[in-house]
Amino acid sequence: MDLPTPALAHVCTLMVELADIRPMGAGRSGQRRIIPIIGGSVTGSELSGRILNVGADWQTIFANGMAELDTRYAMETHDGAIIEIINYGYRHGSTEVIEAVARGDEVDPKSYYMRTHARLETGDPRYDWVNKTLFVGTGARNKSSVQVDLYAVR
Repeated sequence: MDLPTPALAHVCTLMVELADIRPMGAGRSGQRRIIPIIGGSVTGSELSGRILNVGADWQTIFANGMAELDTRYAMETHDGAIIEIINYGYRHGSTEVIEAVARGDEVDPKSYYMRTHARLETGDPRYDWVNKTLFVGTGARNKSSVQVDLYAVR
């Protein structure tokens, strides 16, 4: 039996604005911190709108420098639907690159790994398709924002 090969289709680009990092100290697995999500934009052929000023990225930074990304926030589409985003992933790279990212330097996103899988959910029937779709993302950390290109697995 031949199964279909999944394909990726670009859904949108999330430009997520961040407040200052709130360090929590050492946790069970590494250094913990909270990064509030305070706004941003959503642009794309299937989803467009704005990131709401709700949510945060609850990160763990492991001893080897890898960041575990665990975010929960929401968008409002251009036509008024509210969609929750739960995005989980990893960011890692060489020590030099990760230190540059941490300083807020402009770093080529191809020089490190930042990948996520996202779950979107809404009660708005116009966007019910997001409740039944798997999403993956590739990202970049900027000084006060994160860019995530979100793809539907088709």
